[in-house]
Amino acid sequence: MIGIMSDSHDNLTAIEDAVKFFNSENVDLVIHAGDLISPFTAQKFKRLKMPFEAIFGNNDGERNGLKIAFSDLCVLEDFKDLNIRGRKIAVIHGTQSKIVDSLVYCGEYDVVVRGHTHQIDVSKDLRSGKTMVINPGEVCGYLSGKKTLVLLDPEDMSYELIEL
Repeated sequence: MIGIMSDSHDNLTAIEDAVKFFNSENVDLVIHAGDLISPFTAQKFKRLKMPFEAIFGNNDGERNGLKIAFSDLCVLEDFKDLNIRGRKIAVIHGTQSKIVDSLVYCGEYDVVVRGHTHQIDVSKDLRSGKTMVINPGEVCGYLSGKKTLVLLDPEDMSYELIEL
């Protein structure tokens, strides 16, 4: 099982809740689709009992500090190309919708994980029916009032939307 989150925006309580949830569910991997914001959030993510993959978001201004703080957990980049149990997964924050669309329509990925909009979206590419797009919404809950995550089973591509 893969835990997917985005847009935590320094909400330490929400990050703690997400970490506790993922640890209790014994997920195999947690993916964060950007907007970690501050280096001090790394201390909360270090409590995860599983591997962690994260990317930069558009509000991650202190990139060098984030790279150092998260260096024990993952290498922070703008984009990740992951292979998990034979599934190709692209991870991008998603500030440019044309780039997200290109990743979806190129047919190379089983899943495109994105964030940025703070809106939940789990859908399939209507052209090919192959690529799943997952935007888990926002962990911070600042814009929608909901702190949300997604659990994805890479075996059968089933998913569950979780509200903390």
